[in-house]
Amino acid sequence: MSLDVSPRLLAQAETGEVDPAAFLDTVRTSLPYAYHLIENLTSELNTGAREFADNLTPPATEAERGQLLRALASDSIRRALENHFGVRLAFQNCHRVAVFPVGAADGDTYRRFTSQRAQILNQSPLLRDC
Repeated sequence: MSLDVSPRLLAQAETGEVDPAAFLDTVRTSLPYAYHLIENLTSELNTGAREFADNLTPPATEAERGQLLRALASDSIRRALENHFGVRLAFQNCHRVAVFPVGAADGDTYRRFTSQRAQILNQSPLLRDC
């Protein structure tokens, strides 16, 4: 299960639209490693030192890796994180998540990062089973 959904949020979803803030809070509390990693990368991006900020350090535990994979594999979770932090997310391998400015998807740096070539160059036998 990806998220620890409260009975109140479940009831809300069963009767209509879900409050985006409540959904984001559920993501934050259910997937704290993923949430805080993206939060930290966003802070790094906002320093303006680089065109994007990315994580090159593998998660310390399989539980953390699982959180990151669940967060980025879900369109709704990913979209909620992007909207909340005002970034565009990109993902390679098991842990290399990057944050870009929202409009970056049309730029060369984002296209290079998300290209098939970049994906191949970022492969490693150490990450085969991640």
